[in-house]
Amino acid sequence: RALLISDLSGLDGKAEDEDDEDSEEEEEEEEASAAALCIGVGSFSDPNDLPGLAHFLEHMVFMGSEKYPSENGFDAFLKKHGGSDNASTDCERTIFQFDVQRKRFKEALDRWAQFFICPLMIEDAIDREVEAVDSEYQLAKPSDSHRKEMLFGSLAKPNHPMSKFCWGNAQTLKTEPKEKNINVYKRLREFWKRYYSAHYMTLAVQSKGRYSIVLTPLRNGLEKSSLSPFETPAFNKLYRVVPVRKVHALTITWALPPQEKHYRVKPLHYIAWLIGHEGTGSILSMLRRKCWALALFGGNSETGFDQNTTYSIFSISITLTDEGFQNFYEVAHLVFQYLKMLQTLGPQQRIYEEIQKIEANEFHYQEQTDPIEYVEDICENMQLFPKEDFLTGDQLMFDFKPEVVISAALNLLTPEKANLLLLSPEHEGQCPLREKWFGTQYSVEDIQQHWRELWAGYFDLNQSLHLPAENKFIATDFALKTSDCPDTEYPVRIMNNDRGCLWYKKDNKFKIPKAYVRFHLISPVVQKSPKNLVLFDLFVNILVHNLAEPAYEADVAQLEYKLVAGEHGLVIKVKGFNHKLPLLFNLIVDYLADFSAAPDVFSMFAEQLKKTYFNILIKPEKLGKDVRLLILEHSRWSTIQKCQGLLDGLSVDELMEFVGSFKSELYAEGLVQGNFTSAVSFHTFYTYTACILEVPVLFRVVELPQKHHLCKVKSLNKGDANSEVTVYYQSGPKNLREHTLMELLVMHMEEPCFDFLRTKETLGYHVYPTCRNTSGVLGFSVTVETQATKFNTELVETKIEEFLVNFGEKMNSLSDEAFKTQVTALVKLKGCEDTHLGEEVDRNWTEVVTQQYVFDRLSREIDALKLMTKAELVNWFMEHRGEGNRKLSVHVVGYGVEENDPPSEEQPAAREEEEEGSKMSLYGEVSKLTFLPASTLLASATTITDIRAFISTLNLYPYHKILK
Repeated sequence: RALLISDLSGLDGKAEDEDDEDSEEEEEEEEASAAALCIGVGSFSDPNDLPGLAHFLEHMVFMGSEKYPSENGFDAFLKKHGGSDNASTDCERTIFQFDVQRKRFKEALDRWAQFFICPLMIEDAIDREVEAVDSEYQLAKPSDSHRKEMLFGSLAKPNHPMSKFCWGNAQTLKTEPKEKNINVYKRLREFWKRYYSAHYMTLAVQSKGRYSIVLTPLRNGLEKSSLSPFETPAFNKLYRVVPVRKVHALTITWALPPQEKHYRVKPLHYIAWLIGHEGTGSILSMLRRKCWALALFGGNSETGFDQNTTYSIFSISITLTDEGFQNFYEVAHLVFQYLKMLQTLGPQQRIYEEIQKIEANEFHYQEQTDPIEYVEDICENMQLFPKEDFLTGDQLMFDFKPEVVISAALNLLTPEKANLLLLSPEHEGQCPLREKWFGTQYSVEDIQQHWRELWAGYFDLNQSLHLPAENKFIATDFALKTSDCPDTEYPVRIMNNDRGCLWYKKDNKFKIPKAYVRFHLISPVVQKSPKNLVLFDLFVNILVHNLAEPAYEADVAQLEYKLVAGEHGLVIKVKGFNHKLPLLFNLIVDYLADFSAAPDVFSMFAEQLKKTYFNILIKPEKLGKDVRLLILEHSRWSTIQKCQGLLDGLSVDELMEFVGSFKSELYAEGLVQGNFTSAVSFHTFYTYTACILEVPVLFRVVELPQKHHLCKVKSLNKGDANSEVTVYYQSGPKNLREHTLMELLVMHMEEPCFDFLRTKETLGYHVYPTCRNTSGVLGFSVTVETQATKFNTELVETKIEEFLVNFGEKMNSLSDEAFKTQVTALVKLKGCEDTHLGEEVDRNWTEVVTQQYVFDRLSREIDALKLMTKAELVNWFMEHRGEGNRKLSVHVVGYGVEENDPPSEEQPAAREEEEEGSKMSLYGEVSKLTFLPASTLLASATTITDIRAFISTLNLYPYHKILK
């Protein structure tokens, strides 16, 4: 079954010939073309003796075809022509998608189709690609959400596909098959032949032009299991879990009969809308008043794990405070009281119609999405809905069926059918059980008798809980405003004084009744000290908390707001239907002006912030960035220093004093874009008193010495095998032309980097080059995320060096045609028309928030690209690789045998043997770094073991912006 989405806009209603190159060149802007294929088979179909085979096949089919045998040929083709691709395996579906310049779409489509017609899947590639699958699994292991899923799946009946290990790893796809004499190559071929068949496939294609694509009609899909997976003694218990992050969370889960067939009613969406409500009378409102919870999410995520042909999950996850954790049974009781109220009152037509109206407004005035995302959604919808609902089935609510459908689902959400999962670091040492694949520590117990008896019988409703009132924020005026000033291509400054400035652009391109309002409230007090940064984080978190209830109705009426603690000030982002947008913006401003923090709320967020900083620093990629920028950016305070500042202790009085200083020294910059007139925008502008000094919104950057420096730090997540290696070359303060040259270089580097470091050397799942703009100072880097169970970080660095040497040789022999092709691809990417207003706003906002204001940057970069020569590009790379280069390597070193750590299996046993008083914790100390020495492998590098001492001797570049 295939769906062709042909965009004839700008073609006078005539489909253009794909090969008409002259007209192609004349077009200044073009959209990418995209295709996506969904196969109605996933990891539920894995054979029992080869867990992860469906996921492995998704990897293998992309490694060359009989017609196009080059292993990385498709990726290389896409990179040359400004394209990208991806694939994913779910429980019952596998999706492949790609996009590319329209001119190259026909050829790309043929290359892509060959993967499903005649993939090579050569035996030699199997062992190498298993390592990529294993690396993906290792990267997923520290994720609490993945760990919860695997633990939950293990509760299913043994013969149900839910209990399968869907990820696959080296053990299941390499080691065990060898021991059992299973021929993985042969089994892959059999799986492909059986399931990668047209009658399981749906295809969506979006492009301008004419296409002729034929697939055989969709026949009945796979045989589905009719088992109810969770009718087992293991369900309806309390599971205590030790999480990776520092978080207290309660998840209450029900396994319901499959609900996909009720997509026209969407009963779980209706129930989730009420459960997740945050206004007065809601569960979260009450929990926040008690300082027991910070957030609540309810419903069904519609992933294959949550919703498939055998069951539908309904879960309620609550992020608890320390006090909420101590009272988790009372928290669960409040949830059950709310559900009982909903069951007693029955489904409410007023509320259903309100949700229906909100969803319909959003659908009718939705902004276009990127073609690659759109075709991915549509090809999956084609598996789920009849053809008349391909475009709407996942978005709209059609029929209100209170008794037959909504009540049927709602009445199953009872305490005796629920399973409780409680995550907390406090459980460490009390959880003797381990989940097989992710090693999650957990324990299982019956729900306490007192609560079990209370919930089994009649219990009173809570009078403080009630349904939400009618929503006053739903837009009713969708008229497009008439401009009150001349139309402009870029934002214009309509206000500029010593208190701030305001940029404005009326939208006349997308013509939707929506608008974006963004403000940056800049203050010099933010970056004065780590303590101030911590107080600033507390201020923003508490402000968001104070706003949560009054602003929630606006939030559900598709008026989105976001408050972000930026590096130099508070960023306020508001968007949605312009009719009621000023109401929301004014509400935020009022709460900002009248900010207050109750002592219990302050204590709750101070505790939570400790957990937040910990959870950031245990991620190797976050720690790597923190260390790199701590070295490069002068006067930057790191998350580690913020951690130390928080541990020193803070008071409400200090917070209020900080907020007073912040508001008294403020400079505001704003951007209003969309369906507003300039008069309304001018009225929206709001500031406090003038700031005495201009506040720079960037850091000064250190000039690295002309030699190789290495900073190796141990990962702060104890027992996590994941390492990260980043090799960075500093260029210096440069102009727009050099920035574009760097982008072109990195574009040339992407595919060879992937081919060498991932496909051939199998160092890790994520390997990539990056163009770096560090406060205006240019550079580029190559990053590899690997595992200490397989590779030493220094060995990885030598492989990165080997790649750069090879790449240098390739650059020297670069043909004029290859150079021109890559330049054209980058020109096309930069000239690609915006798919929605938000894209244009993001680009303009970047110019405002960095105080650069080069709104026509893309067209300037395109002009620069057209004048570039091959010699310039080659020389640019060689300059960075030659004598006197400024090179900095940052290694975050994971735990594993390759880094001389004991095998992870030994660690828990060792802990158990220790005395209670000196018991080692899974949770490491994150307020200080552990620096590691270099081995003889990198003997030529100078090791950094004291960052402050190292940078104190270096010169600083002046403040620099890339303006011309």
